[in-house]
Amino acid sequence: MAILKDSHSRVFPYLRLSITDVCNFSCKYCLPEGYSCKNNRSFISIDEIRRAVTAFSELGIWKIRITGGEPTIRKDFTEIVEMISSLDAIKDTAFTTNGYRLRDNAEKWYEAGLSSINISVDSLNPTTFCEITGHDRLHEVLDGVDKAIEVGFKKVKLNAVLLKNVNDDELNNYLAYIKNKPVTVRFIELMQTGENLEYFNKYHVSVNILKDKLLEDGWVQEVKTCGGGPAITFIHKDYSGKIGFIAPYSKDFCKGCNRLRITSTGDLRLCLFGDSGISLRHLLQEDTQKDELKELILEQLKYKNSAHFLQDGNTGITPNLASIGG
Repeated sequence: MAILKDSHSRVFPYLRLSITDVCNFSCKYCLPEGYSCKNNRSFISIDEIRRAVTAFSELGIWKIRITGGEPTIRKDFTEIVEMISSLDAIKDTAFTTNGYRLRDNAEKWYEAGLSSINISVDSLNPTTFCEITGHDRLHEVLDGVDKAIEVGFKKVKLNAVLLKNVNDDELNNYLAYIKNKPVTVRFIELMQTGENLEYFNKYHVSVNILKDKLLEDGWVQEVKTCGGGPAITFIHKDYSGKIGFIAPYSKDFCKGCNRLRITSTGDLRLCLFGDSGISLRHLLQEDTQKDELKELILEQLKYKNSAHFLQDGNTGITPNLASIGG
């Protein structure tokens, strides 16, 4: 079996699959200019997704994260989950959500085959949460977190994009939240994209301000697991939960890259902030195209750079995070 390996000896078991760029929240760090509907595009169908995922799984992918936009907006979301999780080679089917529909659907989605979930919770203060997301739904989202734990999701993670003078003073709130709750909170550094330079310059702050405090309070770094993402996670003997940090501007951030991306319109992206992408869609129309599709994917890996160039202000062709699924 061919293996997804680039020219820098990195192996890729992990695929992030965006199925829509539409979202029912309006977080400014993701869509600084608001959502703009493009009438000339259509999202990949469930059959196209099946063909793509099958090809990638035969190349060594065993973990798939479904993203958006907000992926649960798709009416066929549950069917997509069932199809992906039914493939023998896929050992971990995960998704990222704003939690809007989680409370009422967690059990159904878990039974469909989802095992891991990331939920965007950028503040535990209801007023701040509303200011960031544009929606007064923190209570509903946190109810959804509890429901996900209750039904049996093996990994429940909360993502919080760190914003200067907005939510960067909330570490103690999150520590209290995870004291007796088995979830991981990950603080993510705000990343510059093609459309958010003004917003980035105003709100970017390093996650090191929080990490240093944890180290002072006796937290220790956890050993990374196989197939894990870029977060550095810390544990403490007195806490049921964990704290993680995703710092894309840190040294050697890309050294352990292990994921590839497909956009909601069927483009393969080698990097969240790459300068190019290539459409796979013409090879997702018939099952008989699978070998040609796999050859194209393997060929493209030769062009994956050793790192992004965010530190130089180069955001590649990513206009906003919703366009590629983060």
